[in-house]
Amino acid sequence: MEIEVKLRLPDSAAHQKLSDLLSPFHSKTLFQENVFFDGANAELSSKLAVLRLRFYDENSRCVLGLKAKPAIAGGVSRVEEQEEPFDPALGRACVAEPWRLLAVDASEIMKRVREEYGVGEGGGLVCLGGFRNVRAVYDWEGLKLELDETRFDCGTSYELECESLNPERDKELLERFLEKNGIPFRYSEVSKFETFRLRKLPE
Repeated sequence: MEIEVKLRLPDSAAHQKLSDLLSPFHSKTLFQENVFFDGANAELSSKLAVLRLRFYDENSRCVLGLKAKPAIAGGVSRVEEQEEPFDPALGRACVAEPWRLLAVDASEIMKRVREEYGVGEGGGLVCLGGFRNVRAVYDWEGLKLELDETRFDCGTSYELECESLNPERDKELLERFLEKNGIPFRYSEVSKFETFRLRKLPE
């Protein structure tokens, strides 16, 4: 189970101000491209599951992920997550021809997709497209913070995330920090995938 605090920033000005404040704690910046897949008959999405290939720095690294049973409330996201390293060249081939992903036998994730979700029985996989994300990572107050600038076709969103074993405590710590520095925020109410799927930025 992945548990994260998710706080949404209203605009690029708030994102830049927070980035400046956190700059002494900067660890790395990741350039991510997320591409999503579903069964031809919506076998995954109808069961609240998401299959994703994530490419880092174009093609330097790739990760296959499956998320299921998501829930987000009060700025805290909980979701079952399974990830595996994936060959970037094969990943690009799967984006172009999704049937190749379904044919990967060595993957425990794809085994679940076939057996647990029944993808491939009545049709294959379809590529849904995706979005790009610039993620700045910071080591701050014992936490790993991720400051995201996510570029959808419908616009750009800004979000602060923190994976946590004690989300209520860490959320309060982050809220105090943002309020003290005059940075407006709201609790995230939808995932990035939902924003991509709905093609509409959160209000």
